[in-house]
Amino acid sequence: MQSPLPVRDGVNATRLRLPDEGPWVTAMDYMMHRWGHIDPQGIEDRFDAGEIVGEGGVPLDRSTKLEDHTFIWYYRTLPPETRLPVEINILHQDEHILVVDKPHFLPTTPGGTYIQESALVRLRNLLDLPDLIPMHRLDRMTAGLLLLSTNPETRGKYQVLFEKRQVQKEYECVSAATPAAGYPAVEFPAVVRNRMTKSRSYLLAEVIPGEPNAETRIEQTKTFDAGTHQRALYRLEPHTGKTHQLRVHMASLGLGIVNDTFYPELLDKAPDDYTKPLQLLARGITFVDPITKQPVEYRSQLELSEAHPA
Repeated sequence: MQSPLPVRDGVNATRLRLPDEGPWVTAMDYMMHRWGHIDPQGIEDRFDAGEIVGEGGVPLDRSTKLEDHTFIWYYRTLPPETRLPVEINILHQDEHILVVDKPHFLPTTPGGTYIQESALVRLRNLLDLPDLIPMHRLDRMTAGLLLLSTNPETRGKYQVLFEKRQVQKEYECVSAATPAAGYPAVEFPAVVRNRMTKSRSYLLAEVIPGEPNAETRIEQTKTFDAGTHQRALYRLEPHTGKTHQLRVHMASLGLGIVNDTFYPELLDKAPDDYTKPLQLLARGITFVDPITKQPVEYRSQLELSEAHPA
């Protein structure tokens, strides 16, 4: 359902579904029930200013009945954010798509404590492209290629490529050269297949019994000395796109990715250490462009800091 409110400061208006029934007489009563303990004056001011709207952009006021609307839209009050010390590099832009190198630590889309400090909002504001939408996502801790749609009229043509798995992705990571103690030796190239699940209420993705829904091809491309031990650079080719898939699959082989604070062991939450980014990079993306009908390939210009030891 399209928002009747435009993007503001790079951020979409929030949509809220009103309940069909309840002890609330007006839409404002319900919003006060949900968020009045946080900002009651702000809610009243928004209704008085006509900044809360229903379907078709109809402004609501303090007396609007709960049953008058199913969905309403409004702009949230955004807390101040400290700018993350990372930058986005633009690799390609045309009338249909934008391709960028997303840095480590920057989320792809707004969420939680990161709103303005997300790749999407930064790019919307920088390029004055309010209709910009990412075609896929990278974890906040993963760096590399991110493809975004700049044109709502052709967006569907690119979305179909991702839905039908007609986009080939290549990642790189740094890990130990041999599996950790207790894990069997691995012959490369290796293919990991299993069934993964991830709930919104739990940080970690889990491997569960059942028909495989996640698959990754893993190749060791080089080994090198890293102090008293050996590490290796790996090429990862995911054939599916489950949350944390590559991190889980590497950890399942006893080859947890360097600086991964989730897998194989969840470490205590700590402030971001910008000197120790997760050693996982979205290196390449290949597909047949649905507009030109020509094969295209984009390559990240970033390098993993642990892949080239001094």
